[in-house]
Amino acid sequence: MIKRAKTKTVSVGPVKIGSAHPITIQSMTKVSTSDADAVIAQIKTLAAAGCQIIRCAVPTAADTAALKKIVPASPIPVVADIHFSAARALEAIEAGVAKIRLNPGNIKTRSEIFSIIDAAKANKVAIRIGINEASIRDLGQDTPPARRTALMLKEMRSYIRLFENRGFNQIVLSAKSSDVTRTIEINRALRENFDYPLHLGLTHAGIPEDAAVPTAAALGALLSQGIGDTLRVSVAGDPVEEIKIANEILTSLGIRPRTEPELIACPTCGRAQIEVVVLARKVKTILASIHKPLRVAVMGCIVNGPGEAADAHVAVCCGKDKAFIYRAGKKIATVSTKDILPQMQKQITSAAKKL
Repeated sequence: MIKRAKTKTVSVGPVKIGSAHPITIQSMTKVSTSDADAVIAQIKTLAAAGCQIIRCAVPTAADTAALKKIVPASPIPVVADIHFSAARALEAIEAGVAKIRLNPGNIKTRSEIFSIIDAAKANKVAIRIGINEASIRDLGQDTPPARRTALMLKEMRSYIRLFENRGFNQIVLSAKSSDVTRTIEINRALRENFDYPLHLGLTHAGIPEDAAVPTAAALGALLSQGIGDTLRVSVAGDPVEEIKIANEILTSLGIRPRTEPELIACPTCGRAQIEVVVLARKVKTILASIHKPLRVAVMGCIVNGPGEAADAHVAVCCGKDKAFIYRAGKKIATVSTKDILPQMQKQITSAAKKL
């Protein structure tokens, strides 16, 4: 079992973030916030997919005005994403958001920072101090990659000091980079230096098929060490994909119990005497209608087949012109190639009913 690093608890509306509470999944709306109806519809879709906290960009006064309609209609806490403008932060707090995100790279005036802190404190609004590597670099005299982790830590330390001196501790920290190694390095450094909850993410990760692996590498490394209390997977495209990837990362690490089917398939080699990939895809189609934590294995030969079958609810181990069907590790049938799929569908349906 992974032991979480101990942190303070921060309230984001009814959701608690910190080591004493389950790791939460976040996302961000991807339509104009001024279009309140479109935002509300997207939030509801994301909430149904498993999103627990939602963030909205608010670059204009029209966006913060729309929050007055969005916040009460949202089934999950709303966070306002603030850049450059203290006015937008104050408007968002007034509109009732549960948390705001501030970027030290573009809100630097002490008086403005204090006005935001005071308003947040008065309204019981949490604040995420969210550093992005790209936004704190001085491109005129750019910081070399080897020194950017230290730069992010320095910026975070100075910003936190302002909050603590103002008596505000409802703080969540995040430091993001598009580089996997620096993302791991800076979050380790944050955990070593502060006991505030950490929001994990790999920024600008790419389209879903390109983002999944580096995101899993960065977040998985941190989560496996007990680092991280909430996370957002950043992908270009449908935000529901962010929730799917985030949930799979947490499930794969055993941090969350599996609630959907898991399909195991051998990578195939010269021993396989059946088109394993074709069969696996057909089995996956069967599993699409199952919404239970069913483990199914599709194996191409007897080398690893029986072992995987022992850990699966349903398994098939294929040979030449025939296959062996397993239930809970026990071989229950030998079928011809043409009967594999009907038999798998029968056994999967039966096993799912018993879960």
